[in-house]
Amino acid sequence: MRAKNFAFYGKQAIIYSNGVIPQTPVELLESGLFREVFSRYMSHLREKDSVLLTVFPKKMSRKEQDEAMYDLLQKLAVWGKDYIMEKFPETKPFFRDTYMLNEFMENLYNYWRSFERFFICRSVNGMETSFEDKPYRTFNHTVELLNHLTRQVYRDICENITGDHPRIYRQVAAGCHIGVIAVEKEWPCPPAYRPVRDILMIRQVYMSPPLILDPPVNRRQGYFKKVGTNPLKGIDFSRKEWLCYPARVGDMLIHIFFHANFMGLGTSLANLFDLASEDDLKRKPDAIYAFGVPLKALRKFGDPPTVFYDDRKNGMLVGAVPGTDDYGYFGYLKKMVLTLHNSAAIRKGRLPVHGAMVKISMKNRKSANVLIWGDTGAGKSETLEAFRVLGKKYIRAMTVVFDDMGTLDIGKDGKILAYGTETGAFVRLDDLQPGFALGNIDRAVIHSPQKINARALLPITTYEEITRGHEIDFLLYANNYENVDHGHEILKRLKTPEEALDVFREGARMAKGTTAETGLVYSFFANPFGPLQYKEEYERLAQKYFSHIFRSGTFVGQLRTRLGIPGFETKGPQEAAKELFTTIEKK
Repeated sequence: MRAKNFAFYGKQAIIYSNGVIPQTPVELLESGLFREVFSRYMSHLREKDSVLLTVFPKKMSRKEQDEAMYDLLQKLAVWGKDYIMEKFPETKPFFRDTYMLNEFMENLYNYWRSFERFFICRSVNGMETSFEDKPYRTFNHTVELLNHLTRQVYRDICENITGDHPRIYRQVAAGCHIGVIAVEKEWPCPPAYRPVRDILMIRQVYMSPPLILDPPVNRRQGYFKKVGTNPLKGIDFSRKEWLCYPARVGDMLIHIFFHANFMGLGTSLANLFDLASEDDLKRKPDAIYAFGVPLKALRKFGDPPTVFYDDRKNGMLVGAVPGTDDYGYFGYLKKMVLTLHNSAAIRKGRLPVHGAMVKISMKNRKSANVLIWGDTGAGKSETLEAFRVLGKKYIRAMTVVFDDMGTLDIGKDGKILAYGTETGAFVRLDDLQPGFALGNIDRAVIHSPQKINARALLPITTYEEITRGHEIDFLLYANNYENVDHGHEILKRLKTPEEALDVFREGARMAKGTTAETGLVYSFFANPFGPLQYKEEYERLAQKYFSHIFRSGTFVGQLRTRLGIPGFETKGPQEAAKELFTTIEKK
């Protein structure tokens, strides 16, 4: 691991490798990465004027301190303190307080683990071995071995300082908790996009969940703006700093390029979108997205600098978001991808839906496919969560088709079918039942658990399920802002396409703090991710689809979740779920 094979971006530490890593404690301690971490740790202690600095003998310069401690740690990785003091008498002053020396090592270990750590195994053309051929073996010989070796070095040094063994062993991911195999791939790249053609593509991802990340910001602001020129024109993309996550978003292929500054957010995609197969990569993508480009390249578009372009000439949509910390939130990644997907869907005559859909099989043998439509914070996911909570009493089986975004299409037989986009969910921790959150934490990527709008990324369904096509029995608008009284039932059926269009088009909801919005807000068809930018086209499609839906006899109505009303954050979705169960049973 040479010095140039790692990089630090804020709280992120990234290790790049061609498959070769240190094999022994000595090799690890002699690596450029350890030298860098040790140097940063010493600077960190000095900035804090830490009491741990008292471990050093007096009158040593900073350079002497660094050299002496670095040398001592190498010795401690091999020998015990008694042997070291006998053979190297100059080290005796360091052992006058073994507790403080051990604390120094404990804090060095914790300092390293305070970084979000990533391992990128790069395979390029011409290498004898292709790491993607046997990915499990690759990860076992790199990420797993590095985790083991890091724990071994830490434990050996601590035992050689104290002369004692620990009685409790915690097998944490001490090296890296995310690894990827990234390779060179040929793909049908239009000439205008040559700058991104050679960026390495992620083919496999290793995770050690539960994984906790803390991105720079915890909510999204503004919207995604459609612009008239290609936002990627003239931008230089360095292969050393960018990776591509080729995602299957519904039946579309979107190449998501992300800068190393957003490595945590980019690799989190593995819990949300299915990773494209080898066959998928043989076709031209429906869209490409660059997450983390220089802000100055997008300033010409004004505010907001979160933009996308409809490249009709090359038959692709192109999105770009700046690489500054102001945009370091997963919502900018997820929602732009869905904006590109939805825009492409509108061009194909499909109707994007901002909502959640679930297949419910009741204990009385009745069943229903339920689509709940609504913008962020309207209560879609929360109502699905209420379904889970109440499941033992009412439900035989429940399958999530999609959690946030889907599309409607008209089949060959004239039936309306619903499709999903994501195999995972990006949900608020506050709105999940503790039992569900804890029961799935072993697969979760958790973002900013200590902040408002803390989120979890959870795999919830399969690619086969979201692309199968499902008929709709209930199409419901999630009303999170109106209370329930004699004139406002929990579940109210809408009588005509025109009445339904008025409700769905208005897109009213009480903001829940997931974005910068506050109070009662409105969005065109509760979907600012594509329909807002293609209003005329979407309006025509909505009228066409709602006419079909009403002719089919689908139950179209409003479901009052009351999620935006204080005191009803849990009770509201649960009562809405009970009312829906009762209606399904009577069907």
